[in-house]
Amino acid sequence: MKKIFCLIACFCIFASCSDSFLDTENLTKKDSGVFPKKTEDAEQILTAMYRPAMGDPNSPQSSTLLIAELMSDDRFGGGGTDDHDIQAIAAFKKTSENMYARYWSLRWEGIYRANFLLNCDDNIQWDSEAVRNQVLGETYFLRAYYYFELARAFGNVPLVLSPDPVNNAQALPAEMYGQIVSDLKNAIEKLPAEKWTAGSGVGTDGHATKWAAEALMARVFLFYTGYYNQETVTLPGEAGGSIGKQDVIAYLDDCINNSGHSLVPEFRNLWPYSAAKDYKYNIDNKLKWIGDGADGAAFSNPEVLFAVKHSGNDWSARNNDALFFSLRYQDDKGGSWENCYPYGEGWGCGTVVKELYENWPVEDPRRSGSILNVDDAKEGLVSYVDGGQNQVYDTHLWNKKYTAIDTKSDDPEYTSYLGKGIEPLYWHLIPAFETAQNPDYQSNNLQDWFVIRFSDVLLMSSELKKDVNGINQVRARVGLAPISAYSDEALQNERRWELAFEGIRYYDLLRWHKEDLITSHRSNVKVLNQAVETVVSVPFRKETKGFLPIPDQEIQKSQGVLKQNGGWASNEGNF
Repeated sequence: MKKIFCLIACFCIFASCSDSFLDTENLTKKDSGVFPKKTEDAEQILTAMYRPAMGDPNSPQSSTLLIAELMSDDRFGGGGTDDHDIQAIAAFKKTSENMYARYWSLRWEGIYRANFLLNCDDNIQWDSEAVRNQVLGETYFLRAYYYFELARAFGNVPLVLSPDPVNNAQALPAEMYGQIVSDLKNAIEKLPAEKWTAGSGVGTDGHATKWAAEALMARVFLFYTGYYNQETVTLPGEAGGSIGKQDVIAYLDDCINNSGHSLVPEFRNLWPYSAAKDYKYNIDNKLKWIGDGADGAAFSNPEVLFAVKHSGNDWSARNNDALFFSLRYQDDKGGSWENCYPYGEGWGCGTVVKELYENWPVEDPRRSGSILNVDDAKEGLVSYVDGGQNQVYDTHLWNKKYTAIDTKSDDPEYTSYLGKGIEPLYWHLIPAFETAQNPDYQSNNLQDWFVIRFSDVLLMSSELKKDVNGINQVRARVGLAPISAYSDEALQNERRWELAFEGIRYYDLLRWHKEDLITSHRSNVKVLNQAVETVVSVPFRKETKGFLPIPDQEIQKSQGVLKQNGGWASNEGNF
C-alpha cells in the first residue's frame, strides 16, 4: 500500500507541472542549443579550430611538415633501426593499413569546427560587424587550409560543408579546389587589410590574415593548375565564375605592395641556431636571431605571413618536428652534447641527401645557413658520434632550420640539465619551463613553423609572371648577383635553395611533374647505417601518384563509398 501511495503522489506531482519543468537551461555542457551565442563563444571555437594544425606528437605521420620533408628528394628517413614509420614515409610505403589515420582525422576535426561555426553565424550576437568579419574570415581560411592539406595528401576526398553527419563520395579535384579557392576568396574579402608593423603580431601571432589568404590562394592555384594541368579554377555555386592566373597575380601584387611584410635583411637570422651567441658559425657571420616571441622580441619578424604556433603548455603543443629532425644520441659511445654545441637532442630523422649539398652553389650563404655539415670545421663542432643509438641513413648532413638548439646561460645560478652551462634555448628564454619539465629533452622545442614566408610570395609572383623581379629580390638578400632572364630552371632552383626543409619542395616536385628527381637524387647514395658505410636507394613509387593511402578504417566506416588510392591496395606498399 505504501508503494501505491508513493506512485500516486509522484504521478500527481508530475501531472501538475507545466512543460517548462523539463525545459531547463543546460548549466554543465555546451551544445548547439546554447552555444555559440556571443562573440566570446565564437572565438573559443576559432581557437580550437587552429589546434589540429599542430599535429599529434603521438603520431608523427600526422605532421604536414614531417611527411612532406621525408618524401622529398632532399631527405632520407633516417632515425634508428626501429623507426619504421619514419622510414616508410620516405619510401612511400606503409607500416599498417591505418598509418595515416591521425593525419586524416585531425584535418576533419578542423573542418568540422569551421563548418559548425559557419552554420551558427546567424545565431551569434556579434560585438560588431568588424569582429564578425574577422572571425569568419579566419574560419574560411582555416577550412580552405585543412581541405588543401587533405587534397594534396590524399587526392580525392569528400567535400562536406555542414556539421551534419554525411557519407559523401570523394569529390572530383575541380570541385574540391573550387571550394578551397572560394573559401580563400571569402577570407580575403572579410579579413581587414591590417599592415604588418613591428609589434603588431600580423602574420606572426598565429592568426590568419588577408595577406596569408592571398599567399595561400597562389599556393593552391599553382598546385592545382600544375598537378592537374589546368588553366583556371572554377568556383562553385550558381554565380560560378573562375579564378585565373591574372587574378592570382593581382592578389600577390596586393600582398607585396600593401601588406607591410618584407624580407628579413639576414636570411640566417630567421632560424633559432642564430640565437647561440658563442656558436662559432654565428660569431664568424655576425648572426643574431630575430626571435619568434619567446625572447621578448614579440612579433618582430616582418617575413612571416602565417605561422603554426608552438608553446610550452603541454606536450602536444610543442614543435615535435624539430625533435624528430635533431641529432641522435650524441652522448652515446663516450660522446657528449657539448661537442655538438649548439645542436641539441632528438631522434635523428630526415638526414639530408648529399646531392642537395653538393649541387648547391658554395657562394650561396643559404647552403651553410640551412645545412649542418658536421665535418665542416667552420661549424666549430668538437666531435660527432657515428651510429649513436643505431642511427641509419647518416650522411653527416642535417637541416639547421627546424632542429633542437642549445645555448649557454650567463646566470651562474641557472641549473642546466646538460651541465657546464648548456641548456635548451627555450629554457634559457623561459626558465620556468626547465622546472616544469624536470627536465625532458622531448619537450624543449617551442619553435614556430613558418608556413608561409614573404620570400615564397616573391618567388610565386616570379613564377606566375615569368619575370625575374621576385627571384632577384630573394637573391639580393643573400648577396647573390641578379639573373638577367627568367627560366623555369632558375625559378625552381631558387625555390629549392630558399625554401629548403620547410615542407614545400615535395609538393613543388609534384606540381612540376618532376617526381623522378626523388628517385634519381636518392639512388646509390653512400650513407652510414649503424656507423657502417653502405649504399642505399629510396625511390619514388609512381603508382601512388604522390598520394598517401586513405586509412582503411575510414573506407570501412563509409561502407565502401570511399575508394582507396592507386598503389595502396592491401597487398601493395607494405614496409
